[in-house]
Amino acid sequence: MNYGSGVPNIVDLEFFPMDVELLEPFGIATGAQLVARNVVVRLTLADGTQGIGEAAPFPAVNGETQEQVLAALPAARRAVLGSAAARYRRVAAALREALPATPSAQAAVEIALFDALTRRARCSLSDFFGGQAQALRTDITLPTGDVDQAARAARRAAEQGFDTLKVKVGGALQALDAERIRNAAREAPQAAWILDANASLSADAALGLLDALGSLRERVVLFEQPTPREDWDGLRRVQEHGRVPVAADESARNSADVAELSRHRVVSVINIKITKCGVVEAWDMAVTSKTCGLGLMIGGMVETELAMTASACLAAGLGGFQFVDLDTPLFMAERPKLRGGFLQRGPELDLAQIEAGHGVTWLG
Repeated sequence: MNYGSGVPNIVDLEFFPMDVELLEPFGIATGAQLVARNVVVRLTLADGTQGIGEAAPFPAVNGETQEQVLAALPAARRAVLGSAAARYRRVAAALREALPATPSAQAAVEIALFDALTRRARCSLSDFFGGQAQALRTDITLPTGDVDQAARAARRAAEQGFDTLKVKVGGALQALDAERIRNAAREAPQAAWILDANASLSADAALGLLDALGSLRERVVLFEQPTPREDWDGLRRVQEHGRVPVAADESARNSADVAELSRHRVVSVINIKITKCGVVEAWDMAVTSKTCGLGLMIGGMVETELAMTASACLAAGLGGFQFVDLDTPLFMAERPKLRGGFLQRGPELDLAQIEAGHGVTWLG
């Protein structure tokens, strides 16, 4: 990439809370979210170019809160001010040291950095990552809820053209999971299914759920993180005996985890989330996964189109992502301060109109 004359330094880093109401609770096995309490980061280069990023702390998943992110970001500011922006791997390393307990904050700063660099170069972020594709097709999530809620959500998704549905399982409603999925499947008879337990099940419970689905099991294309993060033996059992591919999410936090998961033949797919580790490490995780012959999924926390578009640019640019789970903007009320990003038509995410950076602007 041509960055222009000289290497611009980072001269400012600002951050602001951003609360977005959800249209319905976004429930997973370990908890629900009623409002996305996120954080916007604005990074400025020496020539005045700015980029923006988003932290999406989700206490039920990563244990982070908006308050913790806001409290941690002054350390990030001290770590990056004066740094050469083009040396983004050095910046990422400094952020890892400054923000060990808040990776979503690191992700926000890195998103803003890459946005500024590619805006300055008049290059779209997806082209920066390789430009393999200009569109993706996402699934849509059915959060935890009762049997009737699952059926209504599946009917609505099918009417909108979604052909892959991701259902949250485990937690308090574990006994109802098979019934919820069967009822939902009747409302979306052509859909493929992804099950996501968010590390809440034992291997026996995960295998029991697959057995309880009967013939519907043939439509399950992925079981995401069925067992706890450290229970690699459980993941392997589900992978070997469940007759469906298993993805690591909570168990895969960096490229070293990916290499070890591959070496021990634990799973067949890695869920890449920039919020787990930052953009640079997520990029490395994707490359490591490809090198090890593992399948790729791109996902996120409860993010607006800001972070979601950055993730879409990474996945489309690198290519090879068989599973796309970038749907949380659909669960959100109006975001009057945000403009741009991918264009969404049902499951289709179109990046072709983005000319520079990730294409999202913030009017705050």
